[in-house]
Amino acid sequence: MPAFTASAPGKIILFGEHAVVYGRPAIAAPVSQVKAKANVTADPKGTPGNVRIHAPDIGLEASLGDLPADQPLAAAIQGVLTSLRVKRAPACSIKVSSTIPVAAGLGSGAAVSVAMIRAFSAFLGHPLPDETISAMAFEVEKLHHGTPSGIDNTVVTFTKPVYFVKGQPIETLRVSRPFTLVIGDTGIASPTKASVGDVRAAWQANKAQYEAYFDSIHGIVDSARSAIESGVIELLGPLMDANHGILKKIGVSCSELDTLTLAARKAGALGAKLCGGGRGGNMIALVSKDRAEAVAAALKKAGAVRGIITEIGK
Repeated sequence: MPAFTASAPGKIILFGEHAVVYGRPAIAAPVSQVKAKANVTADPKGTPGNVRIHAPDIGLEASLGDLPADQPLAAAIQGVLTSLRVKRAPACSIKVSSTIPVAAGLGSGAAVSVAMIRAFSAFLGHPLPDETISAMAFEVEKLHHGTPSGIDNTVVTFTKPVYFVKGQPIETLRVSRPFTLVIGDTGIASPTKASVGDVRAAWQANKAQYEAYFDSIHGIVDSARSAIESGVIELLGPLMDANHGILKKIGVSCSELDTLTLAARKAGALGAKLCGGGRGGNMIALVSKDRAEAVAAALKKAGAVRGIITEIGK
């Protein structure tokens, strides 16, 4: 049997993180500069049903049968077997690698799941459609994040900017005029599950206040969508600043993220905000193309461990 390989990009949330868990919209886009990759090869000498998983990035090498059902990589593979009603897969080896930082708000978990599901289903002779892949990756996301919105698996699977509302049909976002972002990584791992859980606890303790925060973010998201679809990109900068301000009130920023967003603005960014779960991970800055390198350099000087320049809608 031939080897099968699949990859999936990272993702960024442009607007709407956390509020999206509570039924408000969010805007997200793929980031092709980083990706996860899965390679499935047959093992002709192996015992039928023995699926070996190699994930050197996280120090994992084990057989599927030896992993607990709630281990995310195992859950992704088992999901394919269940969906395709395969009781015993041909002996094979699945190698997973990723250049997406873990626990940094760039969709690492979703990208790994999507790449694995896509490659393994193709190896079994039944490539799954994107809708099914996204739904299966969402189930794995629950293991990573507890109560995910579904935005990560959606963007990573379909590899297009989206306007996303939990439980509603996917809306692909029309980008009338491409725009440039610089992504700055604090280097602080911050599992989304923890920040989402803390926000939920705060929301339960003060629902009126947090619903007001989420409503304000909803307004920002819709304004941003209008700006993106009409090509008035300059309006996105102040909207990013406003979104970051509300996320600070919600309690998901941190001094390192605030330092990087301020450094980006001082270096000429049109706006900046944290991206993803917060409390570490990444931030994004809207820049003119000719200022991208300067802003990236300013972020590194301010403490970012890496910077990625990406163009949305190219």
